Amino acid sequence: MTMDVPIGIDVEEKRRKMRNSVISFARRFFSPAEVEFLHTFSDPESQRKEFIKLWTLKEAYVKALGRGFSAAPFRDFTIRFEASETEQVSDNLEIAPRICVQVSDTSESLTSNWRFTLFEVDDSHYAAVCVERDKNITTGRAFDPLRLKVWKTIPLVEDERILERSRD
Repeated sequence: MTMDVPIGIDVEEKRRKMRNSVISFARRFFSPAEVEFLHTFSDPESQRKEFIKLWTLKEAYVKALGRGFSAAPFRDFTIRFEASETEQVSDNLEIAPRICVQVSDTSESLTSNWRFTLFEVDDSHYAAVCVERDKNITTGRAFDPLRLKVWKTIPLVEDERILERSRD
């Protein structure tokens, strides 16, 4: 739940296959920096997984903006992973430590004032959450991880918390 704060959420299947090569698809939709990032992976399977992670984050961002895929071209912004260790939350849940969006100079309608979380769900999907940072916070708290609870629910059968992450 968010109160008066835009949020975008996207979930993508990890094993999704692509007809064309990852790099050719990325060149069509991703920024040059993201294509370069994908080139750092020589293993095609790792490259495909990183592509899906980026796609999931980009979808969450445009959803938080209240736009669709075509209204906020994916090439006009770059998703970046900041260098630090990945936090292992459980055996199958990993959270990227810090993800940021860099907006191209030519884009007037996109902003970089967002926080992201990327995690795996049931070893079968990536999920991304994008929430606008509080504009009133000027200290380091603006970069704290999102407080997040993720539940797997099968109505009338099962309700299991699979992730809880809060500020320390």
